[in-house]
Amino acid sequence: MMGEEAYEQIRERLKNEVTQMKEQVPGFTRGLAILQAGDRHDSNLYINVKLKAAEEVGIKATHIKLPRTATESEVLKYIRSLNEDSTVHGFILQLPLDSENAINIEAVINAITPEKDVDGLTSISARKLTRGDLNDCFVPCTPKGCLELIKETGVEIAGKYAMVVGCSKIVGAPMYDLLLWNNATVTTCHSKSASLGEEVNKVTSWWLQLVKWIKPGAIVIDYGINYVPDDTKSNGRRIVGDVAYNEAKERAGFITPVLGGVGPMTVAMLMQSTVESARGFLEKYNIQYNNLNLKTPVPSDIAISRSYKPKPIGTLAREFGLFSEEVELYGETKAKVLLSAPERLKHQPDGKYAAVTGITPTPLGEGKSTTTVGLVQALGAHLFQNVFACVQQPSQGPTFGIKGGAAGGGYPQVIPMEEFNLHLTGDIHAITAANNLVAAAIDARIFHELTQTDKALCNRLMPSVNGVRKFSDIQIRRLRRLGIEKTDPTTLTDEEINRFARLDSDPETITWQRVLDTNDRFLWKITIGQAPMEKGHTRTTQFDISVASEIMAVLGLTSSLEDMREGLGKMVVASSKTGEPISAEDLGVSGALTVLMKDAIKPNLMQTSEGTRVFVHAGPLANIARGNLSIIADRVALKLVGPEGFVVTEAGLGADIGMETFFNIKCRYSGLRPQVVVLVATVRALKMQGASRTGTQQLPTPL
Repeated sequence: MMGEEAYEQIRERLKNEVTQMKEQVPGFTRGLAILQAGDRHDSNLYINVKLKAAEEVGIKATHIKLPRTATESEVLKYIRSLNEDSTVHGFILQLPLDSENAINIEAVINAITPEKDVDGLTSISARKLTRGDLNDCFVPCTPKGCLELIKETGVEIAGKYAMVVGCSKIVGAPMYDLLLWNNATVTTCHSKSASLGEEVNKVTSWWLQLVKWIKPGAIVIDYGINYVPDDTKSNGRRIVGDVAYNEAKERAGFITPVLGGVGPMTVAMLMQSTVESARGFLEKYNIQYNNLNLKTPVPSDIAISRSYKPKPIGTLAREFGLFSEEVELYGETKAKVLLSAPERLKHQPDGKYAAVTGITPTPLGEGKSTTTVGLVQALGAHLFQNVFACVQQPSQGPTFGIKGGAAGGGYPQVIPMEEFNLHLTGDIHAITAANNLVAAAIDARIFHELTQTDKALCNRLMPSVNGVRKFSDIQIRRLRRLGIEKTDPTTLTDEEINRFARLDSDPETITWQRVLDTNDRFLWKITIGQAPMEKGHTRTTQFDISVASEIMAVLGLTSSLEDMREGLGKMVVASSKTGEPISAEDLGVSGALTVLMKDAIKPNLMQTSEGTRVFVHAGPLANIARGNLSIIADRVALKLVGPEGFVVTEAGLGADIGMETFFNIKCRYSGLRPQVVVLVATVRALKMQGASRTGTQQLPTPL
């Protein structure tokens, strides 16, 4: 009996099962990870065999090779990440671990979550096997393969007498349990067995001695691997089992060869366990969608929102592969995704990219958000595609004004509506604080420059610490922009002190306004500086809506914390009296702005009424902030859905503004290119923007 024949049959069956799962759930990943430490030659050979077998079956296998210098904590770190990675349904440690450091093998094996222990080596798996819970655990692959080979002979196991020689945790002990729970009468012999030891000690080559113990017609499964000298081999040795094959096959009814016997079946069982794990994951963690309860007449948006119970946001995050350490929960219905997630996923192929925009809208909107959410619900909850919606965060101002929130409408909307429209996770409040910090810095700098000498001003910019004054990093960068290469404040000339300390802002050129996320018409024009301590330095300024801040535009275009700091520093706030631009970096506040925005840079995770995933981040004004959500949110979503999934992103405020900035700025800056654009056009907007302007009620002829 050859193990390769059984292996071929099992491989074809597994290949069909994998194909069926893929057809049932598009984008579903069947993943196996092999974790190795060091670079042992024999380990590499075994790993290559497993990788090839996985490819043949259709399993996506990943080989993670750690250096020999890997410590136990580093191995445990990788195990924890694999435990949480939903794209990996099983993983194994390639033993022995070839590390220079002492590693507790028992501890690292038991760190594997039982749901992914496809090698069946954890203590939990062993206990379940000992108790006979065969349907609730993974069995070590070699004994599982041996059992399959026995079954292939057609011989009934129940009631038969079996002997297991060896009691290792990997093969002998679980083989005993498997035979026992298949109703065989089992005896285990090992190196401490008295009679066996007496016989073994009589011969030099003990695997030859086992031949005379074989009962005629017995089934012999030889899983031993030994090396004996052989001058005919290039490496001077050959592989033999624990039984002399040529002699034993004369007595045995069935016997496995050393090569092509148990080995292929062990690999086949590893693939089978991985498929079983993937099937279990699919049944346990399959994405659950809400069933829409459609009513006539359609209830209000808030009534619809409150009629559906959102999934816990942590569950939603796990469904599409985010680790717990990559998610910051804000209650039960919203969360932020850390920037470590896109870093981890940077090698994952992107999904398909679709943009939704509309023609010039009416004052009540055009339905871009509703179309975006509805399209994603159709793709995800009804066509079972791996999808993500990316929408802008609404301003609190219009929510309390004449316009509703940007959560969609009717049954396709982001829920809970109150959480979506009010505060969310505080991103717009962070922008408000950062924006007004810049405004305060501008006026404070003008005041101090008008009321202090160059030396006093310079001393305030570089306060003495233990009698020593030093330039900060941001001040050194300003000196470089001025062409001053000095790093010691005491070496500055009077002329250099004047250039360094004075921005000499022209109040008439200040373009930076204060902001507030509330519609307050009485702040459109104000006079500041009327308090007595301002010494008559008044000027006229205004408040804008928070989402119109240039900081919102920077947030939308940023790709990292460092990139955001650079973008914030480049914002021009005014001009000097000689016409030179003055930036936030010149004011020395770019670092402080970045600190205020450190959480706002993380995309916000929510869900639709049907339970599909949504990123809410940045936006919404197109005249200043481009009318698009952030590049970061789109990029993370594209990685999370994978090459077979879809990301539907929103380009707001109509094709004449939002879509133009989407293509001309966002796409060029990010390098992202949509495969399709959905253009929303309603009858109301066509009437308003078309024929109604000429006084006729006839609609224009479609192009």
